[in-house]
Amino acid sequence: MYKTTPDVIFVFGFRTHFGGGKTTGFGMIYDSLDYAKKNEPKHRLARHGLYEKKKTSRKQRKERKNRMKKVRGTAKANVGAGKKPKE
Repeated sequence: MYKTTPDVIFVFGFRTHFGGGKTTGFGMIYDSLDYAKKNEPKHRLARHGLYEKKKTSRKQRKERKNRMKKVRGTAKANVGAGKKPKE
């Protein structure tokens, strides 16, 4: 039908119909892999193995959240660094 490679085809949103035998879904076919990486959401890129989510432990996420609650405004962006070394 389309002359393209499977790496630029992204399918999602499948729904099965009662009784079986029919499933409908939605798909996107991109011109290039670069265009797909720019426009697809990260969770769909991860399904294709094109994006790796950084892993932080649950405890680190909670500690960072509680540190961010103590500051206001743009200072929240600097909170993730943790403690500063003593000079």
